[in-house]
Amino acid sequence: MQKEPPKIRLIREQLLSDDWYILKKYTFALLRRDGKWQEMSREAYDRGNGAVILLYNKAQKTVVLTRQFRLPVYINGHCGLLIEAAAGLLDNETPEKRIVEEAQEETGFTVSAPEKIFEAWMSPGSVTEKLFFFIAEYSHQDRLNGGGGLHEEGEDIEVLEWPFAKAMAAIKSGEIQDAKTIMLLQHLALNSVFTGGV
Repeated sequence: MQKEPPKIRLIREQLLSDDWYILKKYTFALLRRDGKWQEMSREAYDRGNGAVILLYNKAQKTVVLTRQFRLPVYINGHCGLLIEAAAGLLDNETPEKRIVEEAQEETGFTVSAPEKIFEAWMSPGSVTEKLFFFIAEYSHQDRLNGGGGLHEEGEDIEVLEWPFAKAMAAIKSGEIQDAKTIMLLQHLALNSVFTGGV
């Protein structure tokens, strides 16, 4: 049973940046559970909503992943190359339509029947983005090209086809550290998509 939403008074919003996406500072009052109003300020980064998809081949027990450079991760002390499931922003399209386009751009595979499995807020303390999670079965006949992303958007994506067992081991070893990818791989494992073991 869902609780009644909190009572909020928006006092002020200030645009801090509108360069890449939108960063604003909000001052608001929140009615606390003890009945008192508390004023506070928070910054929120609005980059729109996104979608992510994990392609899997049941017969081969493989998954399609990508590897690309991520500047924020590099700034935080990582080498910057992250292994991920294909993902992208919706850009005012439906999640289903956009994720089919994104999968083809990044991996080179065409997807005919993406299955939405859930939605999740990935960093709700500071980012407005909601992510729509999909899985889809693929075969080698579905591969149109080598993928790699869009050059004009600065994408230089390596496409990886890994055994599912290797991908799961990569979570444990720390080779895969991307949250959305871990969630999708765990979904396949929890729902026994690869029957008969991995």
